[in-house]
Amino acid sequence: MDYSELTFVCVGGEEWQQDLFINDLAALGFDTFEDTLSGFKAYIASASLDLAAIEHLLLTLPENFQVSYSVQEISPKNWNAVWESNFEPITVDKRCYVRATFHAPKPDFEYEIIIDPKMAFGTGHHQTTSLMMEYLLDSHVAGKRVLDMGCGTGILAILAAKIGAEEVVAIDYDPVCYESVKENIELNQVPAIKIYCGSKEVIPQEPYDLILANINRNILLDQLPTYSAVLKPHGQLLLSGFYEGDDLRQLEEAAIKLNLKFLEKKVKDHWVVAKFEQNHKRK
Repeated sequence: MDYSELTFVCVGGEEWQQDLFINDLAALGFDTFEDTLSGFKAYIASASLDLAAIEHLLLTLPENFQVSYSVQEISPKNWNAVWESNFEPITVDKRCYVRATFHAPKPDFEYEIIIDPKMAFGTGHHQTTSLMMEYLLDSHVAGKRVLDMGCGTGILAILAAKIGAEEVVAIDYDPVCYESVKENIELNQVPAIKIYCGSKEVIPQEPYDLILANINRNILLDQLPTYSAVLKPHGQLLLSGFYEGDDLRQLEEAAIKLNLKFLEKKVKDHWVVAKFEQNHKRK
């Protein structure tokens, strides 16, 4: 597969603004990022490169954050080797240890998750993933049914299964993620997880006690009615993949119309996890 390398030069702004811009690029199909002294490099399959969409993103940036970029075609790379070179083990809340197969195990931790990314998003390093994991570790999941939307590597679904969920449904539209989750389910020996490739249209129409969705604001706004329709009364919804401020306000407003009550939030480096509860009875 041919790849394009885009070199972005960032002037002004704050670190969180660059993070948000990278998040928007990921939504356009960019799957690997490397920091540089003046910004970052981003990689995408050449067939998926949409320069018009990038130009539109640039027009939405605040005046204090200026970004320019250049594009070049690159020779094929071993992308899994790139992942491995950048993937260090992490711990979450001093209870969960996340590693790859090429890292040594640490059996002293309460939970251990083995993740081989295969270019899929979700190793626990990003603020939104670690925040979601912190919430899960503090949740009463034992015996419950969980839905993980935009599951990436399956890390949240795997953690839910390890802390006692009776059944977990994991969904991602990306075939690379689908294959990655299947492998990671076997690595972690969590057969309670069912994996589907698709979007909201493939959600099994069964009641869920807990729904996890770490995606981005626009997709969450689109899928929120579907989540509400399959969430049990008093079931909980954890949303992430967006920033504090206008993103959260829009999601709260949309949730109110669906009888989803905002409960609380956690924030890390301006990234947010928001918890909602279902307030209406299923028909």
